[in-house]
Amino acid sequence: MVTKFAEKIRLRKARIAVIGLGYVGLPLAVEFAKKGFKALGVDLDKKKVNSINAGNSYILDIPSEEVRPLVNKGLLRATDDYSKLREVDAIIICVPTPLRKTKDPDMSFIIAAADAIAANLRKGQVIVLESTTYPGTTEEVILPKLEATGLKVGKDFCLGFSPERIDPGNPEFMTHNIPKVVSGIRQICKDNIELLYSQIVGKVVPVSSVKVAEMVKLLENTFRSVNIGLVNELALMCDDLKIDVWEVIEAAKTKPFGFMPFYPGPGLGGHCIPIDPLYLAWKARIQGFEPRFIDLASQINADMPVYVVNRTARALNMRFCKALRCSKVLIVGLSYKRDVTDTRESPAYEVITKLKDRGASVSYYDPFVPETGFNGHRMRSVKLTPSELKKYDCVVIVTDHSNVDYDMIVKHSDFILDTRNALRNIKTNRGKIERL
Repeated sequence: MVTKFAEKIRLRKARIAVIGLGYVGLPLAVEFAKKGFKALGVDLDKKKVNSINAGNSYILDIPSEEVRPLVNKGLLRATDDYSKLREVDAIIICVPTPLRKTKDPDMSFIIAAADAIAANLRKGQVIVLESTTYPGTTEEVILPKLEATGLKVGKDFCLGFSPERIDPGNPEFMTHNIPKVVSGIRQICKDNIELLYSQIVGKVVPVSSVKVAEMVKLLENTFRSVNIGLVNELALMCDDLKIDVWEVIEAAKTKPFGFMPFYPGPGLGGHCIPIDPLYLAWKARIQGFEPRFIDLASQINADMPVYVVNRTARALNMRFCKALRCSKVLIVGLSYKRDVTDTRESPAYEVITKLKDRGASVSYYDPFVPETGFNGHRMRSVKLTPSELKKYDCVVIVTDHSNVDYDMIVKHSDFILDTRNALRNIKTNRGKIERL
C-alpha cells in the first residue's frame, strides 16, 4: 500500500494534513497548498481554524494575501476534527514540546497527536514528526501506538522524522529554501518522506536513522545555546574589566576563519533555544551521561535577566542616587526576538517580574505585542511618545525591533540600558546610554 503513495505525490493527488497550525505548521501547510496539493490544517484552537478558513493569517511571515487564494481554490482548509485524518495520505506533526516545571520533557502534545492518528490510521499513510524532541521519540513513543492498531510500519504505513527549521521573522530563509533533514523507520519510509518534502523544499538531506535526524535539531540549538552562554559570560567579565564587549566581538569577527560571532543579551527566548538543549540533557542523564556544557550554558543564560535587573539598579543608584524601589522603568520589546509577535519564553517577562519584585513600577512598549498576561498580571503596551518617555527613570531595551524610534528614546529619556546594542548607531547623548 505504501508504494502507491509515490504515485499520488507525483500526480499531485496526495492530500496532506498538518497537526498544529503555529509558526511551523501553518507555513508548511501553505507551501504544500501552493504546490497544488490539498492541505488540511488540524488544530484544537478554533480561533486559528476559523481564521484560516476565512482566509486570514495570524502569523507575520505568512500574509493573508497568500492564504486567501489558496482557501478560495479549495487547496487549504483547517479543522479541529481529528477524524478528518482518515481522509489524508500524509500527516505531519508540528505540535509544541515544552518543558515541565521539573525541566523534563512534556510529551503530552506529541502523545495526544499520536493517539489521534492511531485512532484514524489507515493503510498507505505516511506520518512524519517535526516537533523537536529527544532522540528515540519517534521509535519509542509514536511507533508503538501506531502498530498497536495491527498495522505494520514499512508495510502498511510509513513513519519518520524531519526536524523543523523555521526562523520566525527571517525574510531570507523561509520553509521552501531551508534544507530539510529527513529519515524514516524503514528505507521505504525514508524514500517516501524524502519524496514528500522534495515537492516543497529545494534541498532534502536524508540521514541514516530517525535518531540521527532527531539529534540534528538538538545539536543545532544546543550549539547556539552554548555559544550564547559563552558570550554572555564574556559580557559579565567585560563589565568587571571595564571593556566594551560589543567592540570586542566586532573586532574578533573580522577574522576570516575559525570564528563565528554570537552576541550577548538579556536571556534566551523562543520555543527552541532555551528548551531543546534541556531535552538533550534529560536524555543524556537517562543514559548515565552528565551534560556539563549544556547545564552550564543553560545556567548562565537563565541568570541574564537577573543581571539586567542588577545593572538597572546599579545605574539608577550611581547616576541618580535612586533606589530601584519606586523607580519607574519602561521595557522596550516584549517578544523574544526582533520583529515577531511571539513572546514564548521571552526574557522580558523575567526582567519585568524581577523588577516588580524589587518594588519598581514597570510598563512596556512593543509594537508587535499590544497586550499580554503573565503571572496574574495584565499589561498593555504604552504609546511611545516624548511625554510618555519623560515619565520614566530608566528605559531598558530588551528586544531590538527595527521599527522603533530609537532617536526619540535617546532624546527624551534620562537613562537607557541597551541589552541588544540597538543604539550602536546613535551618535548624540551617548552619556545617558549603557550597553550590556
